[in-house]
Amino acid sequence: MQKSIEYISNSLQSQFSVNELKIVTQILISEITGFNPTQIIVNKNTLFSDEQVKLLHTFVEKLKKNEPLQYVTGKTEFFGLKIKIKPGVLVPRPETEELVEWITQSLNKSGSYRLLDVGTGSGCIALALKSVFVDSDVTALDISAQALQIATDNALALGLEICFMHGDALQMSGNELCWDLIVSNPPYIPFSEKANMDGAVFDYEPHEALFVPDNDPLIFYRRIAEYAFFALKENGFLFFEIHRDYGTQCVSMLYDLGFTCVELRKDISGNDRMIKVKR
Repeated sequence: MQKSIEYISNSLQSQFSVNELKIVTQILISEITGFNPTQIIVNKNTLFSDEQVKLLHTFVEKLKKNEPLQYVTGKTEFFGLKIKIKPGVLVPRPETEELVEWITQSLNKSGSYRLLDVGTGSGCIALALKSVFVDSDVTALDISAQALQIATDNALALGLEICFMHGDALQMSGNELCWDLIVSNPPYIPFSEKANMDGAVFDYEPHEALFVPDNDPLIFYRRIAEYAFFALKENGFLFFEIHRDYGTQCVSMLYDLGFTCVELRKDISGNDRMIKVKR
């Protein structure tokens, strides 16, 4: 195993910082052996089989091409849940976990609610909410059939009941007061920012889940908020993850639509990242 650890380090040292490389190495060795961190240390003299060596080389070659680690291993952890990840969905970010945490602080965990996740992707937000609000009905919408299949697989693997729906966030309609909470982490990166993006994101993650037109970067927020204005129950909540440069514009847009209780919050890095609206 020690030779394999050295192989990972020598092959990927130009792509990751020292601390990142330690984490990547631990994840790859654990993926191949099933060992937890302590077992990796105790069993450092373990010899890999030919199949294990071949698998490790496959992982490393993919990482050398900037493929995200979560796609390479096919999984990640989100809010304490093991989530299946494939190139058809975005890799969940820590900032999104912060958004979910804010939601769990805003609702009674023993309550029974109707929750809607718009643009669910891997299903990470919907699944995290269902794991906390166990007596609630959770619905998740996405325009991508591939994403919905991955999200459905995640729900089945976790034993969490979610109602998945195929639909376009820009075409939602109806004025029935039916939701206690609507949450969305929609596309929000202007096309003009593509040139400055990390290759691991631009080359591998689905563009339809990332980009919006330069001339209307708030297109998804506006449409979802318009729907939420009529579809949220009294005292219901609307939560958004947002682009760090558009916090003020998002807040102004929400007030212009008629909402009166809007809160902008920064993420752990100090960037404007999420919005809470109370109906």
